[in-house]
Amino acid sequence: MSVSVLIGSQWGDEGKGKIVDILSDRYDIVARYQGGANAGHTIQILDKKFILHLIPSGILRENVVCVIGNGVVIDPIALLEEIEFLKQHDIDIEGRLFISHNAHLIMPYHKLLDSIREKSELKIGTTGRGIGPCYIDKYARKGIRIVDLLNKKELEAKIRMNLEEKNNLLKKVYDHEELDVEAIVEEYLEFDKAIDPYIADVPLLLNDAIKQNKNILMEGAQGALLDVDYGTYPFVTSSNPTSGGASTGTGIPPTKIDSVIGIVKAYTTRVGNGPFPTEITGELQEMFRKWGDEFGATTGRPRRCGWFDAELLRYSKLINGIDFAAITKLDVLSNLDDIKVCIAYELNGKRLKSFPSDVSRLSEVTPIYETLPGWKHDITNVTSYDELPSEAKSYLDFIEKSCEFKITIVSVGPKRSQTIEL
Repeated sequence: MSVSVLIGSQWGDEGKGKIVDILSDRYDIVARYQGGANAGHTIQILDKKFILHLIPSGILRENVVCVIGNGVVIDPIALLEEIEFLKQHDIDIEGRLFISHNAHLIMPYHKLLDSIREKSELKIGTTGRGIGPCYIDKYARKGIRIVDLLNKKELEAKIRMNLEEKNNLLKKVYDHEELDVEAIVEEYLEFDKAIDPYIADVPLLLNDAIKQNKNILMEGAQGALLDVDYGTYPFVTSSNPTSGGASTGTGIPPTKIDSVIGIVKAYTTRVGNGPFPTEITGELQEMFRKWGDEFGATTGRPRRCGWFDAELLRYSKLINGIDFAAITKLDVLSNLDDIKVCIAYELNGKRLKSFPSDVSRLSEVTPIYETLPGWKHDITNVTSYDELPSEAKSYLDFIEKSCEFKITIVSVGPKRSQTIEL
């Protein structure tokens, strides 16, 4: 029996979808533990590309059961679209998809408020999918959960209570027309009918599976540096993508977790606003986007690109307890003569001893770089570690030693077949 947590180790977009797809063949259950439809996990199988937002990537393996935990906030429209998308591609989900009855629902007013606030001066760079406002209501104890759909009278009362506040805000603060209570109630009751076969007591399901010696992989969305507690606040997501969020988001106790797998991009990217010490500017930035197809799977927004940041990864290892790492997009670096790696930060002429998670200090640091030789060879068809150019091996070795974790997987392209296991 094995229970593992898989996390994004940087600012998200590390390639978690592909690695979950690769690893899920070894697990009985894959469980998503936080976030919402703001995540986009891309998997390419032969000539088909699948982009999943809510349903775990393991759904593409026919013998794997997939679970959406209570830590996830669910947009009904996005979920139903995803279920239909999978059915259209002949992927059978019956008896393989379970959704926590305690997961919170994203309501129309969440998405509306998210988009309005993102137009204000204090932009975070959210996807506008209503994730933040939904988590706000969750922690203000005003949220609506899937279990609330079972009682129409109670559901209507909760929606009316919420809309009284939200409509007042929309009308008096944002000068926006009010939302229709009856229309929202009917929409969500129809949603309940559609997803009823998938609803489950997820903590019970998962802990029973552990008793039966089944293997479970817990899948996080976004990245560790977007964690609301440990990320570059306030330029973060509204949940806990770090490994600690896996227990609260699924109901599996931390004493049952055996290992943490960190997905690490061979360089660094982030979407939206916030500090980024190793960010590249100018033409090279555009080239990185082109080489790595660095555009958001959910929003299509261009990602900001930069050099690998070992200081950031050491911090990520510290807060997540990363045991093993999967390095992704190594092939993107094949175009470079020289490759920079940030090994530390300086601030006011002094070398820092730890990662500054407060954005004011992080925005002012100067990266200390070490330059390594590139390999200038196409590695997308390499199938074993021994076939890699010596410079690529040296780069991986440098990362492993700098970040103090063991690399067990290297991805050299988007397809399943473009994966090297060490």
